Amino acid sequence: MNSHAEPGTLRGVGVGPGDPELLTVKAARVIAAADVVAYYSARHGRSIARSIAAPYLTDGQVLEPLVYPVTTETTDHPGGYEGAITEFYDASAERLAGHLSAGRDVVVLCAGDPMFYGSYMYLHERLAHRFPAEVVPGVTSISAATAVLGRPLVERDEVLTVLPGTLPADELTRRLADTDAAAVLKLGRTFPQVRAAFTDAGRLDDAWYVERATTGTGRELPLAEVDPDGVPYFSLAVLTSPTGAAVAAGVSGSAGIAGSAGVDAAAGTDGSAGVDAERPAGEVTVVGLGPAGTKWLTPETAQALREAEHLVGYAPYVDRVPHRPGQHRHTSGNQVEIDRARHALELALAGARVAVVSSGDPGVFAMATAVLEVATTDERFGSVPVRVLPGLTAAQAAASRIGAPLGHDFAVLSLSDRLKPWAVIEQRLAGAAAADLVLALYNPASASRRWQVAAARDVLLRHRSAETPVVIARDVGRPGERVTVVELSKLDPEEVDMRCLLIVGSSTTRLDRRADGSTVVWTPRTYPG
Repeated sequence: MNSHAEPGTLRGVGVGPGDPELLTVKAARVIAAADVVAYYSARHGRSIARSIAAPYLTDGQVLEPLVYPVTTETTDHPGGYEGAITEFYDASAERLAGHLSAGRDVVVLCAGDPMFYGSYMYLHERLAHRFPAEVVPGVTSISAATAVLGRPLVERDEVLTVLPGTLPADELTRRLADTDAAAVLKLGRTFPQVRAAFTDAGRLDDAWYVERATTGTGRELPLAEVDPDGVPYFSLAVLTSPTGAAVAAGVSGSAGIAGSAGVDAAAGTDGSAGVDAERPAGEVTVVGLGPAGTKWLTPETAQALREAEHLVGYAPYVDRVPHRPGQHRHTSGNQVEIDRARHALELALAGARVAVVSSGDPGVFAMATAVLEVATTDERFGSVPVRVLPGLTAAQAAASRIGAPLGHDFAVLSLSDRLKPWAVIEQRLAGAAAADLVLALYNPASASRRWQVAAARDVLLRHRSAETPVVIARDVGRPGERVTVVELSKLDPEEVDMRCLLIVGSSTTRLDRRADGSTVVWTPRTYPG
């Protein structure tokens, strides 16, 4: 014991996930040398941390059980459970401060790691500025879970997300859909909503459940097979490395580890695109990334992108998809849609899972039509499954930034005359304008197409007032976003390019300046007469 002239040292010691042999050498030494060993317990007196550390306790040590109020108990504390637990930590800290002030070294045992969702940290916050303090890290439950599963957690550039099961279900769903690997802790009573979040994120079939890892009573099984009754707090749900999962399932194919750099794949000498011709038929999934990256990416599309062995698409769109080990990328220019579709179908015919990438929604002026055109006209691809997954459209995104201009009937047209004559475009513009529809105009201009915007404006002015509001939405959802509103007669073609979408109001569309300084454009739901 230290001289009473000097305060004792506080040590938060991680004792690992359950197996006493997983304590570090330092943790065992520090526990054995402590004057006071404190540990958390419920009212029944049992303590998981103390049971793990039991082999390292020594005679003569003072044991300090810290009996906490648990969330399942009722409390008459005026501050509710938060008030009761705060008062508990304050009182526990003062108990330990008495030992430290008397010169006794105090160890606080913590299951797992003290600073990883560990209860020790609340004492550290209250005492570390008053007494010498040290943290001895421990093996986390996540490390233990992946060890007993025998599966890598993350590889190379994959992203790991750690989540408490107490998060709202929709937040869990969003985060699970947008990560490579994940661990969800604090199950127990939260298990039903956690399982629902995995299901909604499309990740249930890839998830594992681990209970009391490294202990004699531990178990592990697919999350989908777990009976929700009796799930303990000391359990977790795990999404392991998608690369490791593919290898474990024996599905490396042409996107296996040998090709893990994720570069563009070269076709095999036999024309098979490097895919084993004996594999069962693959599939093509045409996906929409939305107009602005992951924040508008649907969970269904995120899953398809994770599972794909090959990505095929216009280079700037493919570049927006995070790189994944073992996934091949096939990029091309902006005017070779049919060639791109045929290449995707050839890869799938040889047995690969292929994602064809579009911006916005793949069925709106995008790749879904090109893929289906080839799939239905070339009999070679008659057996290849083709799925189309929806995405947030540019029109929806642009409209949301300025209010609700699409609140009533509207028409969507492309001003590009690359695939249809301008005479047809002009006829359709006139027809939609005469019908008094709001117009969402895609592909209004490009480097080589500069006159169409002025021509379209002149057509519309035959049917609309000069003051009709026109929304010019550029790079919506992206760093260079700019949304402006002009009158139809003042629409300047020089302000419009391929990165823009135009929304032209109807006769009922309103532009209002609100008291908060914002400008809104909206079209009433009702129509006069």
